[in-house]
Amino acid sequence: MTADSPGGTPGNGPQDLSQIAHRRLIGVLGFLLPPALYLVAGLRPTEGLPRWTVLPSVSAYYYTGAVGIFTGVLFALSLFLFTYPGYKSTIVDRVVGRLGGAAALGVALFPTAAPGCLAEPSWWSPGVRVVHYVSAVTLFISFILFAIWLFRKSSVPKRRDRPRDKRYRDDVCLACGIVMIGSVLWAASALITGADIFTPESLAIIAFAISWLAKGEAYQPVVNVLRRMRSSGR
Repeated sequence: MTADSPGGTPGNGPQDLSQIAHRRLIGVLGFLLPPALYLVAGLRPTEGLPRWTVLPSVSAYYYTGAVGIFTGVLFALSLFLFTYPGYKSTIVDRVVGRLGGAAALGVALFPTAAPGCLAEPSWWSPGVRVVHYVSAVTLFISFILFAIWLFRKSSVPKRRDRPRDKRYRDDVCLACGIVMIGSVLWAASALITGADIFTPESLAIIAFAISWLAKGEAYQPVVNVLRRMRSSGR
């Protein structure tokens, strides 16, 4: 099953270190996506769209000067998810990773409708939008499965017997999964209310990013520096 090492913490072998780097890269890409889209779209304004104004959805940035950021990050996420090795003893990590990787490609290659007075490409059709929505939902489902289920598994059955760091990461991942579920439901309510969904989408993306950063122990370098500083001060 998906697990940390028998002691409950990631090992230090080449594969373990590779997985940690893999998770951190995925987390950083997700964390930077919403602010990068807003910043680049503002620096490269699109005629017909107000400058420095948040668009109705994250996907709407496909039609702005930030299209390279939007599609580039999604392609990178797809590559990292497709190649995410997970743990040797289980196949479910790789299945969910490949599902998310395919969904990320779908979001990038099948854009939603254009915002404002902009026109869609000549090849666009309502069916393309349907594929986009299905891909987006599938992508978030894979993120939620990682955060709530896969990242919280351990070879140590009882939570109280796991190291404190492992319990901390589990709690962070669970909280991120709950935030993603709430954000996806919030975004889905726009089908009735017609409200913009940039905020709930961004919250879901950032929660996904934090869960991968927590699993990848992105905080560990800071902890190590603080420990060295404390030791040198003695």
